[in-house]
Amino acid sequence: MLPKVKHFLFLQVASSDEEEAAMEYKSRVEDEHEDELLIDVPIIEGTGKYKRLFLGDELSIYFVSGDGVKHYFNSHVLGFKDDVVKLIRIRKPQLDAITSVQRRSFLRVAAELEIAIRMSSHVRFIGMTDDVGGGGISFLCDKRWPLKTSQELDCWLLIPYRNGTVEHAQFKAEIVRVKDMETGRNQVMAKFASISDSERQKIIRFCFERQLDYRKK
Repeated sequence: MLPKVKHFLFLQVASSDEEEAAMEYKSRVEDEHEDELLIDVPIIEGTGKYKRLFLGDELSIYFVSGDGVKHYFNSHVLGFKDDVVKLIRIRKPQLDAITSVQRRSFLRVAAELEIAIRMSSHVRFIGMTDDVGGGGISFLCDKRWPLKTSQELDCWLLIPYRNGTVEHAQFKAEIVRVKDMETGRNQVMAKFASISDSERQKIIRFCFERQLDYRKK
């Protein structure tokens, strides 16, 4: 389903500042057009503090439907409109770009990041991602590791940010597919089976930063 007028939106803004990127703001859809939504200036619930947005800001957003399901999508600021109150114009998502809480899927970007993987208490190895996103990862590893579909892995992803800081995101990943590569390695596609919101946000922040870098090229 698409967000409609009067729906509350909960959003995070891409930022190189870790604390700012982790902040969640609340807004409401006040109007809609064919390709855009007009929303209130976001605030931090309980404080009344407003968040100033700028043209081009990347947003990770969710809204809650009547049956209690969270629906996630990505958007960005298109501009502003001065009405009775100031409204912010954001890109309306395509229906197929909205994902539910059961299968959250955020922006995915190509990235070579080091990932430590534990198959069992005795088997650990290092792989290299070829893409990452808020809903899962794909990585390359040596064929000698006996990986198979539906297998669950403990993972630690090394994430470098633009400001020079480095974080580790920890999660459990479930293998969706293992592809035999001609290079002598396997490509492993996996979705997050268990990940905290704070760990997921580390990955989303990296994806937003990488996308911004692509747009500047």
